[in-house]
Amino acid sequence: MSLLFLLVACAAAVLSCALLCRAALAAARAVPPTPRAAAATVPDPGAAERHASGLTLYEMAYLSGGPQRLADVVLVLMAQKRRLLLADTGWATVVDPVGTDAVERAALTAIGPEGQRRIPAVRSALVGDEAVRRVADHLETQGLAQPAAVRPGIGGAVRLVQGAALVVLLSAVATYWTAAPGADTGAALLWFTLPQILTLGLWAVARFELHPYSDWATVAGERRLPGRTGSRGTPDVPATPSGSLITLALRGPTALTDPSLRAALHSSGA
Repeated sequence: MSLLFLLVACAAAVLSCALLCRAALAAARAVPPTPRAAAATVPDPGAAERHASGLTLYEMAYLSGGPQRLADVVLVLMAQKRRLLLADTGWATVVDPVGTDAVERAALTAIGPEGQRRIPAVRSALVGDEAVRRVADHLETQGLAQPAAVRPGIGGAVRLVQGAALVVLLSAVATYWTAAPGADTGAALLWFTLPQILTLGLWAVARFELHPYSDWATVAGERRLPGRTGSRGTPDVPATPSGSLITLALRGPTALTDPSLRAALHSSGA
């Protein structure tokens, strides 16, 4: 039985570490194209004065949390503009059916002609909308976003390594508890240190070399995000509606200070 547990632990460790190395290599190969190519597809920027980082609000949201985060940002943005009402029960209701950019218009289209729809359905429709894909394509063209072919990125791979480290530990515990009474389990447990050293060692290297992890932004994209260049603290943003949107874009719905908006997004599965 101990051999079976050891094989499971080794397989989990080797596979997860191989996936992390592959993700890191793919991220390193994601180099920005020539300026001429980068300028070929410029999306409707929307929301859209650019931050000091050179990114729009939508671009920051996509690089930080992907299309789902971008969808949350545009919904909250439109709620702050009194164009939408986001109820804490998880419903989005149109108040003013006027969109100022392509993503806002896509949100109104996702809600539909009845003017009311559940937020998860609106979010799902927005994720696949052409306006959101244009933001993603523009960032990929600039070398700031991970290409679809290499997702999930480093963040997902690191989580797999963390899970593998837990599998190795649980396998060792299972080996100890299923051993026959009085049996010497020391030698068997010693073998589990090898996959554990592999997972914890690679995790430590990733933490030192690749942090902060991202499933969406490349290394270049991470460096462009506010507060990410050599700083792991809270981004320095103004205490204004615009600042709260930047914080939402970077950190997600948990960063919202408005309890009704936070409840609306969380009650809908954000």
